[in-house]
Amino acid sequence: MLHKNGVFMGMDLRCQVNNHAHRTGEMDLERLLVRRGQPFSLALQCSTPLPPKNKLAMILHLGKEGELVVKVLDAHAGRDKWWFRQQRAQNEVLLTVHSPADTPVGIYSMTLLLLSPDGHILEKTTPETFYMLFNPWCKADSVYLPDEELLEEYILNENGILYQGSWDQISSLSWNFGQFEQDVVDICFEILNNSPAALKNPEIDTANRADPVYVSRTITAMVNANDDRGVVSGRWDGKYDDGVSPTRWTGSVAILRRWSESGAQRVRYGQCWVFSGVACTVLRCLGIPTRPVTNYSSAHDTDGNLNVDYLYNEQLESVSEGRKDMIWNYHCWVESWMDREDLPKGYDGWQALDPTPQERSDGVYCCGPCPVKAVRDGDVGTKYDAAFVFSEVNADLVTWIVYPDGQRSQVSLNQKTVGRNISTKSVYGDYREDITKHYKYPEGSVKEREVYEKAGRRITQLNGGPGQLELKIKHAQAILGTDFDVIVEVHNVGGEDTPAQLTVTSNAVTYNSLHRGECQRRTASLTVPAQKAHKEVMRLRYDHYGACVSEHNLIRVTALLQASTQPDVILQEVNIPLRMPQLHVKVLGFTVFVSRKLIAHISFTNPLPITLRGGVFTVEGAGLTAPREEPRFIFSYRGNIGPGEDVKVKFSFKPTRAGLRKLMVDFDADRLRDVKGIATLIVRNRLTVN
Repeated sequence: MLHKNGVFMGMDLRCQVNNHAHRTGEMDLERLLVRRGQPFSLALQCSTPLPPKNKLAMILHLGKEGELVVKVLDAHAGRDKWWFRQQRAQNEVLLTVHSPADTPVGIYSMTLLLLSPDGHILEKTTPETFYMLFNPWCKADSVYLPDEELLEEYILNENGILYQGSWDQISSLSWNFGQFEQDVVDICFEILNNSPAALKNPEIDTANRADPVYVSRTITAMVNANDDRGVVSGRWDGKYDDGVSPTRWTGSVAILRRWSESGAQRVRYGQCWVFSGVACTVLRCLGIPTRPVTNYSSAHDTDGNLNVDYLYNEQLESVSEGRKDMIWNYHCWVESWMDREDLPKGYDGWQALDPTPQERSDGVYCCGPCPVKAVRDGDVGTKYDAAFVFSEVNADLVTWIVYPDGQRSQVSLNQKTVGRNISTKSVYGDYREDITKHYKYPEGSVKEREVYEKAGRRITQLNGGPGQLELKIKHAQAILGTDFDVIVEVHNVGGEDTPAQLTVTSNAVTYNSLHRGECQRRTASLTVPAQKAHKEVMRLRYDHYGACVSEHNLIRVTALLQASTQPDVILQEVNIPLRMPQLHVKVLGFTVFVSRKLIAHISFTNPLPITLRGGVFTVEGAGLTAPREEPRFIFSYRGNIGPGEDVKVKFSFKPTRAGLRKLMVDFDADRLRDVKGIATLIVRNRLTVN
């Protein structure tokens, strides 16, 4: 408390001026949020001018219990010290505070002291709070990124795109990162405070928060809830009745607020894109440049042999139960930009961080930060988890037929399947940037072979030479709710007619290769004339796949060809994403202002030949809902939606912040989920009349 008859009258944190200068004005203008290594100013109001012989002192406390104490020097000091400069003007003192670029991030408490000439405390201010973040605009900060366009995207952009689908049919999911939404910064520090290291030894943890390597690794562990008081619980079995289906989320803010408001209870449920979206929000909010990344045909190699083995019996039934090796149709993680002072030179820059709980690292479900350059160059011993990430983008897919006597035969080897079209959103617009070259050298190049040898990889060879039969699977783009054809072609490149047995199955699978049920099966005995081709057409009907298709709307077609007179056994497999319908979202009005009521119209046509029940719309957008409200509008559609029926709904909202904003809408029903729509609008501040 200020003394009733004291000199100090109050302190102005100059939040608007400082926050705009530190590029945190979108977060808050009533609280002080600054970035390390960059000065900020304060105004101390006094009842009378300060006596010339009296001195000012500043004390900072950091940590939940103020574990770290910093005495701010009152004279110019080096860049590695806190210090302040003062300018006295009648009854006011303007203070300019300088922080080192490697000070720990966190929520600081600040107290000013009035000292007598002999150093006794005469008076002190009421403690004031301010937030310290990483500063990628500061050259001395270890997260410094010298490109303003990249910073606009990887720090300041609250909207983004997460890529899904398959390597040859890439789809995009708009995501509301919302890192500047009300109280998100508080939740980010709450996440750090709930980490096992912070709970066990808060003083050491607080000091370690100067290091983005430490902070980012902590975040990858805390975004998933496997080991600790983490944010999101993962689930992939399709049973989400006690939570929210992962496909229903359209942003991070609702997840973070739900976690915080429940007292750090895990939020149910997420999958890889949800984990990466939440991690991206937290890291951008803390000031670490971060972008979401999608790796197509991503390997999950649990035994470290750089092979993913698929085992089938002769009926094309999977006998891989108990084995965790698999190929994910796609897998999402994030990259963060930072120096790696803990490693030899050459590993600064983008670091892969994977918050999805796949394997333990140092006993904890987390992954990274791993230098992307170490992955590309095969430096698999580099911390953290370079061997695992290298395998995600480089492993071989080996398929085996297991016979009744336990013997098995290798029937396919694909060294080019894994690690394709690695993608992130471009900084220049809402389109995809391919960053595969950052992770691996071109397939088949001399440099690629050198990297494999360096990584200790044994080059796998397919048993036997090429046979005279070849197998291909073709399909047109498939639309959910319709019937479509899959064509299996058997080519005989030899000089003799060849009899063979062909088995084709279609299965509903999840994006990470979990089987949800067989849709159809066909077996045919055929003779393929020399230098000719045989075509087998399988009609996939919604009546067959509709009941078992997963929420990821993915069909896997597998074909096994066994020549009757030769030892040829060939297996081919394709994943077919079912194209989803879209919601049409239109916001009425030509000019949009902050706090002015808007009406949005949503229209949708049921594409399925069945009636939909229990429809729910979810709407959210950064800067488009009241700061302290639930960031999403959720409302049910009353009534059933028949086959081919058009639905139109509308709702109102009031934008809260100016700028380019995106309104995201999700629709879910009993037999149709993950239908998305988006509207982009420019929100202006209200016009003022003089």
